[in-house]
Amino acid sequence: MELPEVPTWRPVRGGNAFEITVARLVQAIRLGLVVVGERLPPERELAEQLRVSRVTLRDAIAALREAGYLESRRGRAGGTFVVHSGPPDGATSDATTLAREMGSQLTDALDFRRVLEPGAAALAAARPLAAAQRSRLVACLVASRDRQQNRRVHDSRLHLAIASASGSPSVAAAVADVQLRLDQLLAAIPVIRRNLDHSDAQHTRIVDAILAGDPETARGVMEEHCDGTAELLRGLLG
Repeated sequence: MELPEVPTWRPVRGGNAFEITVARLVQAIRLGLVVVGERLPPERELAEQLRVSRVTLRDAIAALREAGYLESRRGRAGGTFVVHSGPPDGATSDATTLAREMGSQLTDALDFRRVLEPGAAALAAARPLAAAQRSRLVACLVASRDRQQNRRVHDSRLHLAIASASGSPSVAAAVADVQLRLDQLLAAIPVIRRNLDHSDAQHTRIVDAILAGDPETARGVMEEHCDGTAELLRGLLG
């Protein structure tokens, strides 16, 4: 089964189309699905994927240009490019403050992730994957080992690739949402090399299990991975 390349480009339904479209675009930028320097899909294509009018999409893009996220360029190599990935100017980067602001939503997000992502990994391992999907998982795994500033981007991309491989657009969308809820907090905590080594090893075991068609191992290791992240956050913020 062919899966959506970017789970956040899901159709806009209900509510205010403009606001939801802005949220979809910001989510994609914040999660690194479209990184600084990259161009958004062509207007017609993106409007069709989001199922909004081109007028609504243009208004959303204009709002994000004003906010400093996007830049429109003319010419043969023109288009709409990402120039800023947030958080917005003035936002705090202190993990303790962020956790306090989230309140009970933090526990809820961690619990939801603990239920959701292991299931997504198990589903991915239970499905026959196309060669392109297998290659995508391996590429995302390799990139996630990057210890530079874009590590959080690559980490999120790996989790989103696993969710996409589950074959369920609803699961992929839910994983994108929970990743976004935790993204700023995870980016704000100190970098601990030992934790990164452990995380890299778990990522490898998860992807290996998915590629080997072993749902039980994929689920179990992802549970360990989610529990480790939750414990790290509680320990640093407690």
